[in-house]
Amino acid sequence: MDPMLTITDVSRRSGVASSALRFYEERGLIASERAGSGHRRYHRSVLRRIAFIVFAQRIGLTLEEIGAELAKLPADRVPSRRDWSRLSEEWAQRIDERIAELQRLRSGLTECIGCGCLSIDRCSLANPADVAGRKGSGPRYWLG
Repeated sequence: MDPMLTITDVSRRSGVASSALRFYEERGLIASERAGSGHRRYHRSVLRRIAFIVFAQRIGLTLEEIGAELAKLPADRVPSRRDWSRLSEEWAQRIDERIAELQRLRSGLTECIGCGCLSIDRCSLANPADVAGRKGSGPRYWLG
């Protein structure tokens, strides 16, 4: 069994398009080696990095944040299960915060639809505690 995978193999096994793999490589998130023919060849361990990238994107991390997280992994060896576990533990709080935010949005949306006030100065969803009013007139959220 060849220890190296082609971009087609990696794409098929990871479910990520070849174009995305090339993009991840350009951003330094994954690495490949070039075969004599110039084609990309990936170590099998890249599959775990790609799974990490996909998962991290789903929970809302930017590619910059993902790169910073991946940089915490050891460079001199294939990351172990413990390495990956340490990395993902830090995300629990972020996921909990996102869940709480989504629950507040769902609750506020239900209240807002039921209320029907459509008042920017009183709306607890669009303008809690009239924060925008204290910043001045006009589209304050867009003006900064």
